[in-house]
Amino acid sequence: MNLDSALGFLSDHLTAVGVAFFGGFASLQVFRKSRQVKAARSILNENIEKKMNEPFTLHPEVDPELCLGCGACTEVCPEGDILKLIDHKAVLITPTSCVGHGECEAACPNHAISLVFGTKTRGMDIPRITTDYETNVPGLYIAGELGGMGLIRNAVKQGHLAAKHALSQVKPGVKADTNLLIVGAGPAGLSAALTAIAGKKNYICIEQNSFGGTVYNFPRQKVVMTYPADLPGVGKMKFPRNEVSKEELLEYWSGVRSKTGLKVKEKVAFQGVEQKGEVFEVKTSTGVITAQKVILAMGVRGSPRKLGLPNEDLPKVAYNLIDPEQYIGKAIAVVGGGNAGLEAAQALGNPKFRNKVVILVRGPEFDRCNAENKRITLEMEQKGQLSIQYSTVVKEITKDQIVIEGTKGKQTLKNDFLFVFAGAEMPHKFLMGLGIAIDKKFGEALRKA
Repeated sequence: MNLDSALGFLSDHLTAVGVAFFGGFASLQVFRKSRQVKAARSILNENIEKKMNEPFTLHPEVDPELCLGCGACTEVCPEGDILKLIDHKAVLITPTSCVGHGECEAACPNHAISLVFGTKTRGMDIPRITTDYETNVPGLYIAGELGGMGLIRNAVKQGHLAAKHALSQVKPGVKADTNLLIVGAGPAGLSAALTAIAGKKNYICIEQNSFGGTVYNFPRQKVVMTYPADLPGVGKMKFPRNEVSKEELLEYWSGVRSKTGLKVKEKVAFQGVEQKGEVFEVKTSTGVITAQKVILAMGVRGSPRKLGLPNEDLPKVAYNLIDPEQYIGKAIAVVGGGNAGLEAAQALGNPKFRNKVVILVRGPEFDRCNAENKRITLEMEQKGQLSIQYSTVVKEITKDQIVIEGTKGKQTLKNDFLFVFAGAEMPHKFLMGLGIAIDKKFGEALRKA
């Protein structure tokens, strides 16, 4: 065989090997994709069968006509497997776990995703607000969780935009205690106050509890933020890690408070507001404050959804957990299968506390938590660190017991503390009493500022 023949043979051989390699690689990729689609379809069908296929809050809606099937949206969600590709289209496969981060919408290259409130069959009650977060009552604004959106980053943005618009509408010569009254010192309220400071405008910020608002009431060491936010007049919040705990965030905000001179009147409860001409009279636990503009940024955690049972006002019943180290060697029941309930149960179920913890879930399984919380909780159950009873509700509460009813019938359990994490009641009646209109949204897109 001469040199040309040998080179030709070698070239043909390498080509064949290359074709075989790439063919095998392509086949492997097709197999992987097929397996992923099958798994996604299985999860979706299971959720449909369990009637867990409708989201509870702000969530992505995918336009199949615009979806390219690139999968960019499936890679960015901080909550895990929320969106997956089925038949080359993005599909919301675990709707009840969605909390409306909106990363999927930002990642979509063809604008096929919109964030919407409610679905075509399940409406969601939302206060009527403009893109500047002004309600139908001119001069009265809502920012943060009270407006139907969670997440610290969202609240910070809304507080800034609401304050920016409100302060631009302030009129000179109007007699009032302040230009802007901010109700709540959580992320939305602090952002609004910083906007006023940056604009050299006067403001008053009141908080019924402590500086930090909603965040202050979270359990110790709870991860409260995974994405940074831009604070008005301060810039992007910077932390050593992506996952920021309650303590780290409050310490950072305390530094911002000292640096900017931000002032908060703590332990001052908001009780109502009445518009009189160009001024609002705001009733608080310490007296009336007059203001040209008002931002309600108090969140909804102050309105926990209760069980509606006799003796629910006993000292042993609580609706949040701040310090799990207070509970040692106790019989504890946790009501709720969402993230807040599972995180509380995980903290209380730590073996060093020697508590006997039982989680009581109304539905047949956890339906409002992220994958990580579910995994950790189930592992703790396997290790005997806590127990779980599904399809179970509390029927009676006594000083040292609770009566529950579920698949095992009625049971009486020893109980020292009962933690209820059944979500929060949106204070719609209260808002309507202030003149704010409430609209029911059936899959209506979030309006962009």
